[in-house]
Amino acid sequence: MAGGDSGAVTSRRQETAARQGRALGHKSTPSAAAAAAPASAPRGSALRSSLPSLQWFPAWEAMAPKGKVYRGSVKDFQGFDANQDAEALYNAMKGFGSDKEAILDLITSRSNKQRVEICQAYKSLYGKDLIADLKYELTGKFERLIVSLMRPPAYSDAKEIKDAISGVGTDEKCLIEILASRTNQEIHDLVAAYKDAYERDLEADIVGDTSGHFKKMLVVLLQGAREEDNVVSEDLVEQDAKDLLEAGELKWGTDEAQFIYILGRRSRQHLRLVFDEYLKIAGKPIERSIRGELSGDFEKLMLAVVKCIRSTAEYFAERLYKAMKGLGTRDNTLIRIMVSRSEIDMLDIREVFRTKYDKSLYNMIKEDTSGEYKKALLKLCGGDDDAAGEFFPEAAQVAYRMWELSAVKVELRGTVQPAGDFNDDGDAQVLRKAMKGLGTDEGAIIEVVTKRSNAQRQQILKAYKAHYGRDLMADLKSELSGSLAKLILGLMLTPAQYDAKQLRKAVEGAGTDESVLIEIMATRNNREIRAINEAYQEAYHKSLEDDLSSDTSGHFKRILVSLALGNRDEGPENLTQAHEDAKVVAETLKLADVSSNDSSDSLETRFLSILCTRSYPHLRRVFQEFIKMTNHDVEHAIKKRMSGDVRDAFVAIVRSVKNKPAFFADKLYKSMKGAGTDERTLTRIVISRSEIDLFNIRGEFIDLFDKSLHHMIEKDTSGDYRKALLALCGGED
Repeated sequence: MAGGDSGAVTSRRQETAARQGRALGHKSTPSAAAAAAPASAPRGSALRSSLPSLQWFPAWEAMAPKGKVYRGSVKDFQGFDANQDAEALYNAMKGFGSDKEAILDLITSRSNKQRVEICQAYKSLYGKDLIADLKYELTGKFERLIVSLMRPPAYSDAKEIKDAISGVGTDEKCLIEILASRTNQEIHDLVAAYKDAYERDLEADIVGDTSGHFKKMLVVLLQGAREEDNVVSEDLVEQDAKDLLEAGELKWGTDEAQFIYILGRRSRQHLRLVFDEYLKIAGKPIERSIRGELSGDFEKLMLAVVKCIRSTAEYFAERLYKAMKGLGTRDNTLIRIMVSRSEIDMLDIREVFRTKYDKSLYNMIKEDTSGEYKKALLKLCGGDDDAAGEFFPEAAQVAYRMWELSAVKVELRGTVQPAGDFNDDGDAQVLRKAMKGLGTDEGAIIEVVTKRSNAQRQQILKAYKAHYGRDLMADLKSELSGSLAKLILGLMLTPAQYDAKQLRKAVEGAGTDESVLIEIMATRNNREIRAINEAYQEAYHKSLEDDLSSDTSGHFKRILVSLALGNRDEGPENLTQAHEDAKVVAETLKLADVSSNDSSDSLETRFLSILCTRSYPHLRRVFQEFIKMTNHDVEHAIKKRMSGDVRDAFVAIVRSVKNKPAFFADKLYKSMKGAGTDERTLTRIVISRSEIDLFNIRGEFIDLFDKSLHHMIEKDTSGDYRKALLALCGGED
């Protein structure tokens, strides 16, 4: 430092370091915050003046287990020299101002173990605390990020938890994230680091700051006693699944203790099988039962545990996405995850992120942050997967598991059931009265039409005609208007008539609404397709196939015409054929060379035939074989290697095969998110699925978007249209 200012600057740094140490709850010795800590320095000064020896952290060894490929984005720096790095950092902070670029380049390119050695070398060379100097020289989010990188993993977690429970209020999300995701060894290291840094017992502090079942589960997780053997008993898997079902869905009230015991103690491998078994016997995923049976922070904690058991990388990908989506950025969450996972599974998180959100983590960070803070985060991220085009094993495993789960039969349920004590003549009279004279009683119309099944509505149409000699559809059309009219009139048509009308609108006039064609043709079964063809011919006196052929072209036309035939196989999977089909899919998508003699056009024809004519059970097996063959998920591969309407059509088929209710949940969400509402899509899906699987769609909606379909409709629509939609939705989840 320059001349006579050196002592003053050093003194200010010492005072700042001491003040920060006290704010963190550390003991402090006068004028020693930035000086070498004496041998008698209190244990609470570990973070402030000297870092513990390397053997303190078994988790470092766990970052790259023997026989397992390293999945972190930050690696040991080759040719590392702690003294040289310490000198470089000292020079970067020397004088007025600091070279932030040099600081971030160096720190983000060294492993945590190497950073600890740099701290020790800095102390030896300059008698100063590197972390204290970094805190003094840097500011804001960039400072928090860099300082977090300098702490060993266990001490970083300890600091996060200390901050979460200090002061007024508790950051429950931070507690949940850390304690639900860490391994037994990481928990043990955390407990010891907390004791060393703050001279306090972590369990006692958490017990004092939380309550109820949330507290009990946190205490269980703090023991770090989850079973770790991979020997799984099928009998115990079945028993645990049954116990969870009886503790929640089948019990008046909920036996929270059973959930805590099983989810807090059993091994990850065991619990994954329990979740699969639970889906089979309950007809719904364990997450949905947890949402229905538990509440508050306890519910959020148990959901986090389940997500981490299924895939820790997927859990953190979701946390990162939520930290950056929408207005504002949750920087504490972003920093905590980028730091804590950079040497564990950042590559897996990146790939799951790209697969799940159709966007790379790198690009989302780039768009959502700025300055040196952004540069440092991007260094930790380690690369742009949108540019790389790779697909890593973790994402492939997540995709494979999703296909396995999709094969489990789940009862499909609509939200509209036939009315008991149905009286078609009585309903006809109610509707006539609602439209007679001045004004219209929209509430009475909504009450009748939304609370009757489609078959009952057809009977009402006939009764109205017989009783009054009038056309109920014509009367409704003259009395209602806008979105409500489209919804009510749509409900009065048969499903086939309604779909035929939607398809006709999509192809008539200037331009074609390809999204409607894709949605209907890719999701209807053979029986529904044949009924649509008949309704279309009757209503418009021409075939659906002819209209599709004249209004579309190329491969897209071939896909739609093939689907319009309604000739999809309906039998079970054929494993031998599935393997051959997977080869064709892989070759068509240029992900495998199967030494085929087929021409490119022939391959595309076979690919189209496979996706448009094979049965759903068979296609699930094809797509699983595809993952094993290529380490890619077929949906992701189609998105990367195809474009336009052809891509959208094939993706819709794949999503429909994987999970049709989830496909519709996604479309409903997109129809309402952001500015404005796509009422045509919203109306079409609610009408067409209300007696098939709208109840299942509701469940998928809340699983995917952490908000209920009912709530989103209520927030995004208004008036009688909203009232009718909510009646069809059938309830708040």
